[in-house]
Amino acid sequence: MKNLLMLDVSFNMLVGEIPNDISAKNLKFIFLTHNLLTGNVPDTILQDGRNIDLSYNDFTYLGPQQPACQENMKLNINLFRSSSTENSLRRVLPCSEAVDCPPHRCSVYLNCGGNDLTINDKDGKFVYEGDAAVAGGVSTYFKNSKSFWGFSSTGDFMDDNDLQNVRYIQHLPSSNLSELYTTARISPISLTYFSYCLENGNYTVNLLFAEIYFANDGTYRSLGKRIFDVYIQDKLVQKQFNIEDEADGAQKPLIKQFNTSVTNSTLEIQFYWAGKGTTRIPHRGVYGPLVSAIAVKSNFKHCSKDLKKGALYIIVGVVMFSITLLVLCVLWWRFYSRDKQRKEEDLRGSEVQAACYSLKQIKAATNNFDSANKIGEGGFGPVYQGLLPNGTVIAVKQLSSRSKQGSQEFLNEVGLITCLQHPNLVRLYGCCTEAEQFLLIYEYMENNSLAHTLFEGSQLMLDWPTRIKICIGIARGLAFLHEESQLRIVHRDIKATNVLLDRDLNPKISDFGLARLNEEEKTHISTRVAGTIGYMAPEYALWGYLTSKADVYSYGVVVMEVVTGKSNSSFVPMSDFCCLLEWACRLQQRENYSELVDRRLGGSFDVEEAERLVKVSLLCTNGSPSLRPPMSDVVSMLEGRLNVPDVIPEPGTFSDDSRFKAMREIFRHQQGQSSNIIGTQRLTNAASIGTQSLTNSLADIGSSSACSH
Repeated sequence: MKNLLMLDVSFNMLVGEIPNDISAKNLKFIFLTHNLLTGNVPDTILQDGRNIDLSYNDFTYLGPQQPACQENMKLNINLFRSSSTENSLRRVLPCSEAVDCPPHRCSVYLNCGGNDLTINDKDGKFVYEGDAAVAGGVSTYFKNSKSFWGFSSTGDFMDDNDLQNVRYIQHLPSSNLSELYTTARISPISLTYFSYCLENGNYTVNLLFAEIYFANDGTYRSLGKRIFDVYIQDKLVQKQFNIEDEADGAQKPLIKQFNTSVTNSTLEIQFYWAGKGTTRIPHRGVYGPLVSAIAVKSNFKHCSKDLKKGALYIIVGVVMFSITLLVLCVLWWRFYSRDKQRKEEDLRGSEVQAACYSLKQIKAATNNFDSANKIGEGGFGPVYQGLLPNGTVIAVKQLSSRSKQGSQEFLNEVGLITCLQHPNLVRLYGCCTEAEQFLLIYEYMENNSLAHTLFEGSQLMLDWPTRIKICIGIARGLAFLHEESQLRIVHRDIKATNVLLDRDLNPKISDFGLARLNEEEKTHISTRVAGTIGYMAPEYALWGYLTSKADVYSYGVVVMEVVTGKSNSSFVPMSDFCCLLEWACRLQQRENYSELVDRRLGGSFDVEEAERLVKVSLLCTNGSPSLRPPMSDVVSMLEGRLNVPDVIPEPGTFSDDSRFKAMREIFRHQQGQSSNIIGTQRLTNAASIGTQSLTNSLADIGSSSACSH
């Protein structure tokens, strides 16, 4: 191999790895396309001046920082579908990170080998994007990141040593053909056009051909014969295809129509020369596949209508402008009007128009709300996992007919959440209000809730740095709701089940805006107060007094649960303590913070950070709302930018604390008559343990209100 200039072993289904050291230093062309090669791509073959085609193999995925992906290397390298990654987009887009796909992209129009061209036909006006600026070569990979398409070409015209780049594009100077057929792209071996970020579904593919190199004049230019195969989505749809035979002559237009399906947002159309046809005659024989244009149209009704009439674009523009203007007006009324009731009515009156999903789409995404797709159940109703046609996984929250909430609460949820965007808040994609259905479409959180991970036997183990990240993330989300957003939001029901974890275990707060007070019920302790026993601040649970400090209290409970891995509403450490918070208060007196940390961590935690988290938790669960810090200060404390004040009660005072005495009485009574007191049942059912003394004690509950389960 010492003097070897070209190595071509393409289309041989070879297996194995490329050797780390290749002695053929004079190699200029390396064609390895369409094999089953695996392993890493060695740096030794990545030498300046080389043309390398590694497409259609199973190499280890090449990231943007690896040598083969560096733009400053002076080589032509084709990595299209070269990796073994299961991510379909990464296979067609090597060296790239995640791609942000636009919604409802469902058509592709390409002028192969030519410039951008506008074509009018019976279905309307279409712009065919050209690729003439891409000269091409022996190992070409091109992508148009703005329009989400590209092509891969491989092979060298071995009968020619000059004008190589020119020969990859064909042009017919003068003819009676439409301009769309006067240019074409050609490849010696394999040519693949691809489009990504397409909406999944059924498509019609029109391939436009015209044999513009050969002629019908009886001269040497009429002696050639071009034969190649056509694949769509890796399926052979035309074997030994000959343009002249199909079109009944050279320089005549030909359209071949095929139906196909897109299931992974990507469409691939490959033209492959299988070694048949003319290679040397006429002079400088131009063998290999040739294509003039490609038109891909979806068979969806909503997309087809968008393409039929240009006037529809004007209508869409006017509608979008009207919606934008309406939203601005609603926001102005919501944020700046002094009349609170009128602001709320204006918001609710316009929020219905925020719905952007049809009931048919949601039923298709959830398989008609199949029970197999049900992933949860809350006070609002059941939650289903769904899959949109563009591949986006969603969570659909369905308003239950038995739910306490109604349409007004639903509209309030939509109006609030669409105005709030933060990395630590669950994102709302849209809503649906058809056929008396009230649905919210959220982003799907891959790792379920924090409660599921901590308390429900999840196989996922949260290490200490992740727990710190979760506590800080929740605090940032609440600080945004309380202090940073234009709408000041009190969540009312912060708890571990309302903190969801994404793929990277980042926390996101859910269900803000759902809980609402029942204005009609005015009892001292209302079962309609929006909150969960074990997390509610005492002033809110007893008197319905709601401020952002109620969320701070609930957050303190969640932080203690993250540290201990125990549930405050169901964990009783021992008979001397009624709940998790009382146990924590006792250990704080002794400055014994390490004993609180989840034993499952096995000592793998930072003692100083554990002390800081416990102190923050107890500070947030202070019985007096005025002593609880704002969430912005909590973020600063957790990040070490602000000292945590020491608030430790005196031992004598603590032992006589009526808050925990009352909770111990309730706990003993529940042990004997567990069926008499459940959840938020009115505390008057506990009259047998002394109604008056219990009521007096509850007035001072403070941080131990979470013990009432």
